[in-house]
Order: sequence, then structure tokens, then C-alpha cells
Amino acid sequence: MTTDHLRTPAAVLARHPGDALDKPAAAARALWDALTTADALPPPDTDPHALVALVREAGHHGCPAPLAETLLVAGPLLARAGLAVPDGPLTFARGPLDVRFANVDTASRVGPPGAAGTDDAVHVSGTLSRVPWARAAQAVVVLTEGPGGPVLLALEPDEYRLLEGANLAGEPRDGVVLTDTAVPADRVRRVPEAVLAEAEWRAGLARAALIAGAARRCVELTVAHTAARSQFGRPLSHFQAVKQEEAKLIEEAALVGAAVEAAATALGDPGGAAFAAQAAAAQASASVGEITRIAHQLHGAIGFTELSPLRLATTRLWSWRDEDGNEQAWFARIGRHVVESGTGRLWPLVTGTPAA
Repeated sequence: MTTDHLRTPAAVLARHPGDALDKPAAAARALWDALTTADALPPPDTDPHALVALVREAGHHGCPAPLAETLLVAGPLLARAGLAVPDGPLTFARGPLDVRFANVDTASRVGPPGAAGTDDAVHVSGTLSRVPWARAAQAVVVLTEGPGGPVLLALEPDEYRLLEGANLAGEPRDGVVLTDTAVPADRVRRVPEAVLAEAEWRAGLARAALIAGAARRCVELTVAHTAARSQFGRPLSHFQAVKQEEAKLIEEAALVGAAVEAAATALGDPGGAAFAAQAAAAQASASVGEITRIAHQLHGAIGFTELSPLRLATTRLWSWRDEDGNEQAWFARIGRHVVESGTGRLWPLVTGTPAA
């Protein structure tokens, strides 16, 4: 799938708007079934650039399903770890859990007792908070610390208890409770430390792509509103002050779109993907405040009403901005990345050019 082939999935997403969140699990299943029937779900070997473009469409339409988590985070991490990637919707979570090997290697003399297993099967206990769309996911992909280092594991719905929750937009953010859950070896992998960093920037890129789509929606709704709404005998869009604010709104949305586009292009470059994704996440989070301020200011009080399509976009923007880290957190990560990259790497990172 390339960006030229987004018409079919975009059309499916448009028929499943994000205002149907009174029964989110059913809405997610309906959308996923529609995408599957239309053969609109991208295969695992899809160009990453096209995956980001599809997630932007999901953000634009307020997609009621974990499309971003599936395509940009959970699926790629499972594939990297050599685990099977389920066909249905997936979600992703990070956090501390009590992880013990199910089959302890009693003959091992490395580390404390229980630090090694005869295979990768584990028992897991603990709670993961605010997991996106957990109630609608076919599997929850979890990255946590195991007895011998980081582990990636895939949990099936009958292996945990749900504590249903939601973000400001009404999207599911559920607690996942594990009580001595047995996870077989074929759904567990020990992973290198680098996967921890990759999971972080992938989650940030997923949120940035969603924000880019919702920002475009705010622009469309605001431009249409000011063109249709009249005051003092002429459309709002004819007033100079309104034109100036609209220009700022379009500029901020364009900044986010450009940053996400650059990150999507960099996904094919292992050396530059992390920095570009962090920059996109930082810019997206930083722009949300101005985008939502202008959009609501130009809509007036009507933009805050329950049935306003603008509210559906802005409440998602406010929620997504703070999930996986706000702009301050991402700017700090960018700073650490630059420092750890060594002297002389800043300019190549910023420009995407080879180091001298």
C-alpha cells in the first residue's frame, strides 16, 4: 500500500466517525470488520510512510479503534521480536510488572535464584494503567522488565481483568489487571535495551500522526464555519482579524504535518528515525494549544457543544497531547538524544544529512 492507495481506507474511516463512543468496543469491531471486508488493512510489509499516512487519516476522522497502536507500535514491535502478529486490532502498554519465569532453570548459577528460565514462559502480576483501547484489542503487547532484562509479551483478552476508563474524548483508556497470569513461551521474547527506546519513539510518532490528522480537521471545520457564518452583514472570514487567526491556525497545522511527514520519511533510516519521531512528537504536542485555542475562538461557544464536530477533534487533541509525554518530556528526550549521539551529530540529525 502506498499513499496513492489511501482512498479506500479513508472512505471506510469516514463512514465510521469517532462520535460513536457510547459502545467503544462494538464501534472498534465494526470499523475493523469494515476495513477487513474492504481489504483496506495494510499488510505487514507495507511501506512505513503509507502506515503513517493512514494513521493521519484515522486522526482526521476520529477513528474509533486502535489503528495507530496496531500499525505503528504493537505490530512492528512484535515483528521485530520475532513473535506472531495477530490479524485483529492490537494495543500497546509499558510499565513495571512482577515477571517470573514459569520454568526456573535451577541449574543456572548466573544471578539470583529464578533469574534464568529453561524457556521464555513467564508468570506475570500487576496492573497496567490507561491502556488505549484494551477492551477492543485482540492482544495487548506489553514491554516490561523481566528477571533477566526487558521482555516483550503478548496478552490475550482472557488472561487479564479490565478496569474500564476513558480519556477526555471518551476513548477507552483501560486498566489491565494481571494476577499470576501464565504467558506461554511462544508469546514472550527477551529483547535488547534498544527496543525500549524504539517503543518510546514509536508511541510518540503514533500520537503525532493522530494529532496531525485532527489538526487538519480543525482547519477544515474552522474555515468552513467562518465562511458560512455572517456578522455585521458579511462572512466572518472577511474580517482581517479572523483572517490573521486562520492563517496562524493553518500554519500550526502545517508545522505538525511537516514534522510528521519528515518522521515518516525517516522511518527507513535506522540512524535518523528516533530523532525525527521525537521531533514530530514534540512539535505535535507543542502545537495543540494554539490549534485548539484558535479553532474554538473562531467558532465561539458553539464549538464546545456536545454535538459540535469541532469538540470531537479538540478533545482528542488535548488528550493525545499528554499521552506518551507532553512537549517538555519530548524536548528533554531530544536533548538527551543529541548529547548521547556525540560531538558533531547535531547538524546531521537536524538536516538529515550524513555526518562528516
